[in-house]
Amino acid sequence: MKTQINQSSWGTKSVSFWSVLILALGIIFIGIRFIAQPEVGAVGYGIPFRDTNDAVYGQVKGIRDIFSGLVLLCLLWLRMRKAVAIVFSVSILVPALDFLVILNHNGSSDLAHLLIHGVTALVMVITSILLFYGAGQIKKRLMDYMWRKGGNLMQGAAYAGIAKHPY
Repeated sequence: MKTQINQSSWGTKSVSFWSVLILALGIIFIGIRFIAQPEVGAVGYGIPFRDTNDAVYGQVKGIRDIFSGLVLLCLLWLRMRKAVAIVFSVSILVPALDFLVILNHNGSSDLAHLLIHGVTALVMVITSILLFYGAGQIKKRLMDYMWRKGGNLMQGAAYAGIAKHPY
């Protein structure tokens, strides 16, 4: 049984590392904004408060956002790629469900806020794929697929010196 944390070489040279770092810092910023200026945070989210007494819920949301970002930062610092991948992938639920909340509450006419949450979810999906497979592994799988399915096109590219056979 292993008792030590297995730190990998994954880190600052990886696109997925920087993507997670930027998104973690972004959610921490959003959390701080919800604590410091809950009304501004609510407008940025897409559903402004109806009453000034609602601001306390924005502050509660801010605390949770900061916590979420700090969890990711800790896992990044420890270079725990698999743990980051799992936690980050589960976190995709947040912007995806935020998208549905905005759609349900404001309707499809609130394109700006729908795009904020929708694009965030999409970027997180792409980052999750990179976290699990890495850019090199994705490229290898794509090339392998193209060789199997592309047949003559890829062989012609190899002959012309544009592509190399992966084997």
